[in-house]
Amino acid sequence: MTTPAYVSPDQWMSDRADYARRGIEDEHAVVVARYADGICMVALNPSRTLHRTSEIHDRIGFASVGRFDESEQLRVAGIRLADLRGYAYDRLDVTGLSLATTYAQVIGGAFATMGQKPYEVELAVAELGLVRSQDRIFKISWDGSITEGTAPMVLGPMSPDRRETVEEFLIDTTPLDDAVRCAAAALTASSEPVPDQLEVSILDPRTGGRRTFRRLAADRVRTFWDAA
Repeated sequence: MTTPAYVSPDQWMSDRADYARRGIEDEHAVVVARYADGICMVALNPSRTLHRTSEIHDRIGFASVGRFDESEQLRVAGIRLADLRGYAYDRLDVTGLSLATTYAQVIGGAFATMGQKPYEVELAVAELGLVRSQDRIFKISWDGSITEGTAPMVLGPMSPDRRETVEEFLIDTTPLDDAVRCAAAALTASSEPVPDQLEVSILDPRTGGRRTFRRLAADRVRTFWDAA
């Protein structure tokens, strides 16, 4: 009987981490950040149908990088969980923290389980609070780890200097047009405007209804450069 090759736990985890990272590093980054009136999610995505940003619940948005089929599976599961919890209890009981924790358990469990392929995704769950101080952005990495805060979050590959630019200039008092242009400059590393290649979604409390998510049309995004 042949003895199976021994692989140390450290090497096994390192190989799985490299595998997951490679699937993410081939994608364009996504920026999720607060701006003066809400939360924006900006992705470099020329497709008009395969979205990287979407709505999960009334005041909660979702963004992803990596394998589209896996991120879509997780997005749909999050919507179902939010609907079930809101129906069984109250819509206000659906929180960004509960969704982010569930995503972390699923992604982390797959990463640590032998025989199961790790997810090749990074996710963000953005929650618009009832007051600005309650806004939260959660980043869930390929190993299930969570980063939480109010500072801008970058999903996917981006050079350190461009990340620093986003964190320095994209703050919670930045107007929406400036926020989108700042995110676009970091995503493309170019001074040339790229409005037709951007996917821009916002969580805006001024919608007047229960749902705050809006996806901006390309014509609206283009005006951010026309007015600059």
